[in-house]
Formats: sequence, structure tokens, C-alpha cells
Amino acid sequence: MTGRNVSPNLALNQLVAERNAVGESLVHLGFGEARLPAFAPLLDRLAAGARRNAYGPVAGARDVREAVAGYFSRRRMPTEADQVVVAPGSKPLLMALHMTVPGDVLLPRPCWNTYAPQARYMGKQAIGVPIPDQCGGVPEPAALREAVRAARVLGHDPRIVVLTLPDNPTGTLAPPALVREICAIAEEEDLLIVSDEIYRDVVHDAATPVLSPAEVAPRRTVVTTGLSKSLALGGWRIGAARFPEGAWGRRIRDGVVSAASEVWSTLAGPMQEVAAYAFAEPPEIRDRLAATARLHGVVAREVHRVLVANGALCRPPTGAFYVYPDFEPLRAELAGLGVTDSLSLHRHLLDEYGVVVLAGHHLGDAEGALRFKAATSMLYGETAAEQEESLAAADPLGLPHVRNVMTRLEETFTKLVP
Repeated sequence: MTGRNVSPNLALNQLVAERNAVGESLVHLGFGEARLPAFAPLLDRLAAGARRNAYGPVAGARDVREAVAGYFSRRRMPTEADQVVVAPGSKPLLMALHMTVPGDVLLPRPCWNTYAPQARYMGKQAIGVPIPDQCGGVPEPAALREAVRAARVLGHDPRIVVLTLPDNPTGTLAPPALVREICAIAEEEDLLIVSDEIYRDVVHDAATPVLSPAEVAPRRTVVTTGLSKSLALGGWRIGAARFPEGAWGRRIRDGVVSAASEVWSTLAGPMQEVAAYAFAEPPEIRDRLAATARLHGVVAREVHRVLVANGALCRPPTGAFYVYPDFEPLRAELAGLGVTDSLSLHRHLLDEYGVVVLAGHHLGDAEGALRFKAATSMLYGETAAEQEESLAAADPLGLPHVRNVMTRLEETFTKLVP
């Protein structure tokens, strides 16, 4: 027995399912799923892929890797098919990287709740570094440099820094200047950069500049992505990684492929059919990506407005589908309700209002902080028809099924402090 628990966001999802089954009405903001139906052409490719029933290459079939290489190349990261590995989601790719590359791991604090447990599973130290004031997803540069040097004094061996662009949990995107600073420190301190860009196609405004570390420090950056968020295919588990050119990049890729051969063998054939089509980005896929990014942005900004209007501090969301409010300004009032930390804030929202959020301490944040992650992508409707209507609407906030849940959220946070 390991004594480890199920990932907290997955545990919350199960709790919501159990309470819904007995008739409770909950507003579920605790799980980072893009709550939209699968796009019809993707269903067609999945059905066509049923003929791909052989194992195939561990790294993925040639047509899939070429499609992924084209995807990265169109984003200013010239890529060959031999630099690509596909897998059943980006999670196993990240784990295989830990199995391949030695050394402790530097993480933004807060960050996605899977990064630290994966490092610990491999016996590594997970070293949290505070994020900058203006955004999440990257460590504050001066604090990163200090954390590296302090860790070495203590006998640790920091060799990897993980970035998330755009960020889960803050829903923000690090600006290019900040990315360049992080890359400069990685060069100085000889760190491998792992850039998790699974939300890259969920930047709300297409005019927002996005800079990948692979453009700045190409020989020391591994980029991961997938279709779970941008195309709402979380249950299909399709992930991809781009490895650096050169001998070091090839060694890392070969190590990941070796781990894959013993753990997942290959991405399922039907999913490779889907991946080859989606990563090639025909016009209908590009249109779908644009529509979903717009919907995510509209709803995230409205939730942000509600939270700030009711006393929270919160970075404006610019990507992904999250907000990360801080109720520190209301600490004295909340203490009168028995709310003194992220866990008690989570429980109060659940028990008193039926609103489910993910407490910030699960994301590496300080337990005493009054912060949580809210996944705004769960607010588009309960049925596939409602969700498609939200996606197509010129004003999704005006739809009854969206307006009703937003009204409930507004009432919740208005009443939070008497």
C-alpha cells in the first residue's frame, strides 16, 4: 500500500457524480474539462479509425507524427516527424519524461495538481516557486534563480523546470518578455524546460502574443500538448510531445519511447486516426478552435467580473478556462464564518451554496491562503444540445441555461460575506 490518494480534481468529479445521483443541485467548477460535445467530423474519424487495430510504432504512426510536426511548425517551432511522440494523453508523456531525465523539478506555485505527485512518484523533490504578480504558469524569475541555488546548497539536484502556457490554474498567459527571462535562467543554470502547451489553442484573443520557450531555447525545451482541452476530447486521451533537435533531444525522446514501450505500448489506433486529422488543422477544425476559444473567454471573463465585484482579488483570465480568486481582502469577515484557509473555504461553498471548487492547497498553494481554482468551462449547459447552443450563440451569457447558473454564482458570492 502506498498511502497515496486519488488526484483531488478526479475525486471531486466523483463526489459531484454521487451527489447528483441523489438529487443534489451542484454548480461544478472543480474539474478542468472543456464541457462541450465532440465535434461531428472527429466522430467520423474515430469511426474510420476502427480499422487501425494493429499495435503500430510505439512513437506513433508516420502520418500522425507528420501531422503533429506540421502543427508545431505552424507555431514557429520547425519540427520533423522524428521529433514527435504521441501517447494516450499528455500525462503519461510527462511521467515518461521523469522516468528518463534525472533531477529534481522546479514548479510554479500554484500549478496543475499532477506535476508534483508525478515528480514524487519518481523519488524527486518538487520545488515550488512563487508566480509573478501579473500571471501564472511560470515561476517569478528572481525567485527561480534563488530557488535553484538554494536547492543545490541543501543537496538537491534541480534539473527540470515546468511551465504552463497558458496556465492552469490561473487562466493567464505569461508574456513573451517573461518567457525570455525564464529561458535565460534555464540556460545559465543548465535546466531542461518542459513547456506544457495543452491550452495554447485556448487563448481567448487571437491577437494575444504567444511565445513558446522552444522558440527561445530550442535545444533545451520539450513541448507537450494534446486534444483534451482545445477540442474537448478529454476522454479520448490524445497527447503529443515535441523533443529538441540534437543528440540530447534524441536521447530524451528515445528514453520516453523506451518507457512507453513498457507502459502504454502505443496510442490506440482509432485515436491516431483522430490525431492525424485534428493536428493537420483543416479549415473546419480551425473554425471550431476559434469558436471554443471565444466561448471560454466570454464565460471566464464574466465569472471573473462576479468574483472581483464581490471582494476577491483575481488576475484577469486571458487563456484556458479558469479563474483563481483570492479572498484575502475578506479574511476577517470569513473568519467569523469559520473560514480560515483554502479547505474551509471550499467546504463552506459546497455545504452552504452547492458550489464546487478546487481548494488552492491542492495546487501547491499555501494552506492558509483563501484561494481556489474555478473551472468556468463547466457552465455551458447540462446537455449536448445546450452546450452546442452556447458555442454557436453570439451572446452565450444571454442564454437561459447559462444565465441561470451565472445568476446562482452571483448570488453565492454576494451572500458569501454577510
